[in-house]
Amino acid sequence: MNLLQVLEKINSHDIILASKSPRRQHLLAELGVKFRIAADVEIDETCPAGMDPSEITLFLARKKAAQFRERLHKKSVLITADTIVWFQQEVMPKPSGRDEAKHMLRRLSGHIHEVYTGVNVKSFTKEAAFFSRTAVHFKELMESEISYYVDVFSPLDKAGAYGIQEWIGYVGVERIEGSFYNVMGLPVQQLFQKLVEFVSEAPQEDKSDP
Repeated sequence: MNLLQVLEKINSHDIILASKSPRRQHLLAELGVKFRIAADVEIDETCPAGMDPSEITLFLARKKAAQFRERLHKKSVLITADTIVWFQQEVMPKPSGRDEAKHMLRRLSGHIHEVYTGVNVKSFTKEAAFFSRTAVHFKELMESEISYYVDVFSPLDKAGAYGIQEWIGYVGVERIEGSFYNVMGLPVQQLFQKLVEFVSEAPQEDKSDP
């Protein structure tokens, strides 16, 4: 099939994105995928002890998908995702306020951290999950840069207190290793391939980043 046929086949399904994130919604739309938003997912994000970061994101993405068990029909394809910032063996959550946001950026300054996204794709008959990992290298940030970013952009809705697509990413990120779009919250290259698999007749084996 050519690309137009592939997109037509994907868009003949009821694609559901269970996410309130405007960044995930934008990225999925940019793929050419027609979808509807189901943003009513509320879960307890407590995870079993001892999980590595990839396991955390996959566990939470699957947990979100489980909330829709009774709401899928034969043409449904549900997408759920969870993204974490992993630094010094711990998850950096969304900051509770501006002071905490500045504290988080001071910690990330001059260091490498990792961003993991777990994605779960679920239809009426199939379910598969994968994850993506990106290493982000931050330069040493000046205090004035941190204050400017937090005060102007107010990144309180972002894990790790920053968005790579915003000003701080332009001036602070020296390089990345892995998918840029994963850091935004959705590894779209992998997701597109998974959607192609899901709407084809023969399911294929799940694959994840090494």
